[in-house]
Amino acid sequence: MIYFAGFIACALVIFFAGKKLTFYGNLISEKTGLSKAWIGLILMATVTSLPELMVGISSSAIVQSADLAVGDIFGSCAFNLGILALMDAFVPQRKSLFGQASQSHELSAALGIILISFAGFALFLPTEIVITSWIGLTSILFIIIYLISVRLIFINERKLSRISQPVVSIENDHITISKKKAIRYYLLFASIIILAALALPYFAEHIAELTGLSASFVGTLFLAASTSLPEVAVSIAAIRMGSIDLAVGGLLGSNIFNILILALDDIFYTKGHLLKDASDINISSAFAAIVMSAIVIIGLNFRAPGKRYFLAWDAVLIFLVYIINIVLLYYLSAQA
Repeated sequence: MIYFAGFIACALVIFFAGKKLTFYGNLISEKTGLSKAWIGLILMATVTSLPELMVGISSSAIVQSADLAVGDIFGSCAFNLGILALMDAFVPQRKSLFGQASQSHELSAALGIILISFAGFALFLPTEIVITSWIGLTSILFIIIYLISVRLIFINERKLSRISQPVVSIENDHITISKKKAIRYYLLFASIIILAALALPYFAEHIAELTGLSASFVGTLFLAASTSLPEVAVSIAAIRMGSIDLAVGGLLGSNIFNILILALDDIFYTKGHLLKDASDINISSAFAAIVMSAIVIIGLNFRAPGKRYFLAWDAVLIFLVYIINIVLLYYLSAQA
């Protein structure tokens, strides 16, 4: 019981600290004059992905569990898209989330598909092209593709910013806070998230042992859900204040950053090659994230004007794919 309590406590700390971290991260971007285009797609995506980064490093370097690290990343990608679907319910006046969001997010979704597909393919390959005794060529390629993706997004957003309205920022009531103070609070909440995230794999490993579930399933469901709590906090806040593009951009940007984290995890995993030691069950989550991202692109293109019920059709499909993936993972874990 103590492991479940510890896991829940860490998850709650990450949720509330993540919300504060996002506020101060946004305030720093305003104080320093950084482009608003970077808030959702780069700055916020990186900030809210800190738990995935720390959990990945802890799973790889300390716990030495490839399944927890890989399951957390692929599971987080799918969970982020599941959040995106549920955010449709918070859009007022029965309007559709993807009908209101900018079509510029198609680029982020497409780049996410490329990165997740490549990671899934690397997981599927029977052997790894070795660079060192524990680092494979695929991890280096992840880093290169990520940097290219960030550059493409920056060029695209800079081009669009010349002809569109600036992105609305998150709560700006405390604009009197100095830049120095904002940075100090930012580092404080980042440290809190790092400490809580480092403890999560320890509790997750024991939960897997106690329940008899595989590390892949625990990593995909429990770890991914808990490390994505900052994205939940940011997305709800952004939707409530009418900044739909900030919410969509942050979640899609997080998926791109997650694959970079996968490469970093491989560097810290000295036991062998991360994607080779991880279970093939994780391919299910990679495939689900690819399908969900494709539905996002369809939704952004189709641009449904509204919704009859709780969720629009595209959001329902995305969430349905996520549920099917969780059920499939549970079945595969039970068979393993």
